[in-house]
Amino acid sequence: MRHIRIGAGAGYSGDRIEPAIELAEKGEIDYLVFECLAERTIAIAQQTRMKDPALGFDPLLAERMQAVLAICSEKKIKIITNMGAANPLAAAAMVRQIAQAMHLKLKVAAVTGDDVLDTLKAGDYTSDQDIAVNSLGDKLLSANAYIGAAPLVEALAQGADVIITGRVADPALFLAPLIHEFNWAMDDWRRLGQGTLVGHLLECAGQVSGGYFADPGYKDVQGLARLGFPIGEVAEDGSVVITKVAGSGGQVTAATCKEQLLYEIHDPASYLTPDVVADFSAATVEQIGPDRVLVRGATGRARPDTLKVSIGYIDSYIGEGQISYAGPGALARGKLAQAIVAERLQLSAAAFDEIRYDLLGVDAIHGAALSAQASEPYEVRVRVSARSGNMRDAIRIGNEVETLYTCGPAGGGGATKAAKEVVAVQSCLLPRRQVTTSVHFE
Repeated sequence: MRHIRIGAGAGYSGDRIEPAIELAEKGEIDYLVFECLAERTIAIAQQTRMKDPALGFDPLLAERMQAVLAICSEKKIKIITNMGAANPLAAAAMVRQIAQAMHLKLKVAAVTGDDVLDTLKAGDYTSDQDIAVNSLGDKLLSANAYIGAAPLVEALAQGADVIITGRVADPALFLAPLIHEFNWAMDDWRRLGQGTLVGHLLECAGQVSGGYFADPGYKDVQGLARLGFPIGEVAEDGSVVITKVAGSGGQVTAATCKEQLLYEIHDPASYLTPDVVADFSAATVEQIGPDRVLVRGATGRARPDTLKVSIGYIDSYIGEGQISYAGPGALARGKLAQAIVAERLQLSAAAFDEIRYDLLGVDAIHGAALSAQASEPYEVRVRVSARSGNMRDAIRIGNEVETLYTCGPAGGGGATKAAKEVVAVQSCLLPRRQVTTSVHFE
């Protein structure tokens, strides 16, 4: 039975680059997939594009392409990525420039159509939190539909060596080469369900080879500093062996695969994607050798008539200030510092939706009740943070903490302050007929 090998080169935007180079050099792969787009990432990318129309794609795009493009060209490895984020056309243009500078002849495709901001602004849509989308007004930053594998398959059929997309469902990045290579029908729900399982296992890269899995003394993993990213050896029937480059760090076991199989799945029997409603409930996971796990048995049903849309908007503003106290009485001085800031804010007209007073190293994680029996610390760091409807009041938080230098307890030091926008995410459903995708070559 014919097989293809797919390597997962990234599990998020800021992921390590060295494992992808290792996959390209030593993985004997046919495809290298970079999954780099989270829900808020594309909203932030849209903000960047608003400031500069030439930007809005993944900030590590150029560095990643410079690292792997020549190797992939030499070994005939095709690259698929959603690093286009809010601007796939500009991202593809940059990849073409990098390829030309390296004297590489590559067909680079951009897939567009996921940006449905204008459609949502013009329509009457309600989010999953019962908010009218058009009521967000100027706070609305982005609206991107999770499109499926079809336009990626189209790009591969036209000979693309590199495909740059925006908001495509994560498993679809891996499903597309399976449909293309094995000529699966777009309504072969059983294979599409199994192929979606392949994509789901690989989409977070190092998570299935021991990253995020490790828990010392309970689930020990060796070599995390040299974690090898996974390879899927996929057969024509959709069954897959998850493995990694020999000698790389981490581990691929039945346990790591089972954890990833359940990761972010609300209902394993009904995982909604743009391509299929996947059913993982009958999947089996079998360790067949060192760092080799066979996964098969997933199936699926007809795809939904609607597509999920991720909506990014400016929700509020957060201000924060921190300052440290050390030596005898550090905890008492930290508490006094908190009380001073609280009283100062009461004296002002500042308005906050939420406010927190934390003593880092004392009660910042589990709260005051569970931390009450802890011994006296030698040092403590005070953190005050608050969420407001305007930037002016958010900035005030850090300023009040900073003034503790000369207006607060003895021995304060190392004050820091910051204020930033809070980009929040909601979602809604859009009939798929209202989303039109396109493949661009230049």
